[in-house]
Amino acid sequence: MTAAKKTIHIKYVRSKICTPKKHKLVVKGLGFTRLNQVVEREDTPSVRGMIAKIPHLVQVVE
Repeated sequence: MTAAKKTIHIKYVRSKICTPKKHKLVVKGLGFTRLNQVVEREDTPSVRGMIAKIPHLVQVVE
């Protein structure tokens, strides 16, 4: 009886060029390697916090 974990789809929409180093590290931490890539991550407060730090670079796909 494992609980189904919620997931969230995140799309990388703007380049990290000319952004602060911390923003670049957040993009890398989310697992993005190229532009317009969609990744699926577990919906946890830490992932939501990472998204909140770079809302101008990513978007949540419904």
